[in-house]
Parts: sequence; C-alpha cells; structure tokens
Amino acid sequence: MADDAQHEHTFESADAGASTTYPMQCSALRKNGFVVIKSRPCKIVEMSTSKTGKHGHAKVHLVAIDIFTGKKLEDLCPSTHNMDVPNVQRKEYQLLDVTDDNFLSLMSDDGTTKDDVKVPDGEVGDKIEKLFRTEEKDTNVIVLTSMGEEVAIEAKEAPKAA
Repeated sequence: MADDAQHEHTFESADAGASTTYPMQCSALRKNGFVVIKSRPCKIVEMSTSKTGKHGHAKVHLVAIDIFTGKKLEDLCPSTHNMDVPNVQRKEYQLLDVTDDNFLSLMSDDGTTKDDVKVPDGEVGDKIEKLFRTEEKDTNVIVLTSMGEEVAIEAKEAPKAA
C-alpha cells in the first residue's frame, strides 16, 4: 500500500474530443439552437415533430445550416433519443490588421493576439474589408468557435473609447 503514495499522477490538459459536444434529448432541441448533424456543427432553422407511429416513437425532423460552410443538412431522429449539441463559443476581438494572405490579426480583451482566422468569403468578408480598409474605422470582429473550427461571423465598428 505504501507503494501507491510513490506514484505521482499527472493529468495532461489535452483537449478531449468529447468536450466539443454534449448530449441532449432530441425533443428538447429548439429552433435557432445548435445540433451536430453528420459530424458538423449546425444551427437549427426548422423543426417538425411527427405523431407517434405504430412503433411508438414520435420523430423529430431537423433542418439545419452548417455554421461554417453554410450547407443545409437534414436529420430525422426519434424524439426520445439523444443527439449531440456542439459547444459553441462566440467571442469579440479587436481587428488589428488583415494580412496579405487574407488572415485576420485579432486581439482579445486580455491583450492576447490571434492570427489564425481567415477573412470569410461573402458579406462578412466584404464588411470587414469596407470598415477596416476603405473607411479605416476601428473594427471589432465576432468569431464563432466550435468543434475545433473557427469563423468570423460578424464585423462592426468598435465603440469609441470614453
């Protein structure tokens, strides 16, 4: 028994894949909430529940949009079954620069910098370009992080410091 005291346990703070999602009963999911469909984090845009059939389960039909690719995904799940819900973080950063290879140079509230988020295509990318380059405004960028991926989803003029 005294031998056990000699062993020191070290726990690595590795990012366990399981912590990126948590289970939730299908019937508890809501429109505008998040769900994992085909291993992709999605935002639910439409939900409908069928009546209980002769095999005893009401089915929930989910239509969701992948939060990173914008692709529409659908799933059918018995209402009593669990589905994975992605842990989604939304964080606002101050935009410091846009690099030549189209990456955002961002700074968080605590002063740490982040240079691994790409300028998104489409409307948000155009807005970042317009605010930061054309109008030369102080710009804040909102980044959504989930399941090891990140994307800038919004850009807005930073409030003026008092």
